[in-house]
Amino acid sequence: MSDELRRIVAIDDPYLLLREVTTRLADAQQEVTELARLRRRVVQDLHAQGLSYAQIAAKAGLSRGRIHQIRHTGPAPEGAFLGRGSVTVATPLRRDDERGRTVVAVDDVSSGKRLEELARSYGLDVTSEHVPVTGAIDLDRDGLVVVCGPRMSQEMWDTYAQDPVLAWERAEDGPWTVVDRKTGLVHRSGQDSAPARSYDVGYLGRLPRPDGQGTLLAIAGIHTQGSLGVVQLLTNDLNTLWGQVGDQRFSTLVGVEYDPDTSEPLSAELLCPLYRHDEETSV
Repeated sequence: MSDELRRIVAIDDPYLLLREVTTRLADAQQEVTELARLRRRVVQDLHAQGLSYAQIAAKAGLSRGRIHQIRHTGPAPEGAFLGRGSVTVATPLRRDDERGRTVVAVDDVSSGKRLEELARSYGLDVTSEHVPVTGAIDLDRDGLVVVCGPRMSQEMWDTYAQDPVLAWERAEDGPWTVVDRKTGLVHRSGQDSAPARSYDVGYLGRLPRPDGQGTLLAIAGIHTQGSLGVVQLLTNDLNTLWGQVGDQRFSTLVGVEYDPDTSEPLSAELLCPLYRHDEETSV
């Protein structure tokens, strides 16, 4: 029996005991999920290196049947792209000056809900919250997925500024753009172009937290349709993204063609490489 279990068993107050057991069970379930994910990932990685499942079994001291079972049980490794154990999905609140109240954009609601569903499909516990209209948000937490552009939050503006390659900038005529400092390309939304078209640009990146003790996943569109496109890309290609960048810092841009009547993405494709930040320096 572990020291922690002994401590819990020794609690006399039944209400405190109930709280402690409930909390510990939740933590233990998260640990079991992540250990199962890690185990499956190790088997996949070894097989990708050229080892047969029989060789893996022999070297690990497990039966071949057990190895084959591990391949197909437990959450898929790529779920760790979103977080480990639990994630918090944050979407922005907006001020409606005409109505004098705070609202949530429909597209932001859709992006948040789809991210929550995606995370749950990988066995992650999910909570949601909003970035208030002030933009103030505590980014020094594990498992954050923030759908919010730089103009809506100073904290997120400062975070995006840590990207060594992709920079949010206003064009001379006013609209927001994203500049690829490596290629010099300026990416602009179709809504802000002449003639206008149903096209937007989304940003996806894993960026450092302000405290330097971890990272957060940042998603934003020049307009809300860009964020929806990023979520579609994650839903369709998470395994590929995980295989290329794992849990390392990176950023990329997504070109999104969307239905002008519904804002639903019709296609979402990478506009640039997945820039790994450990391989890049600010230009």
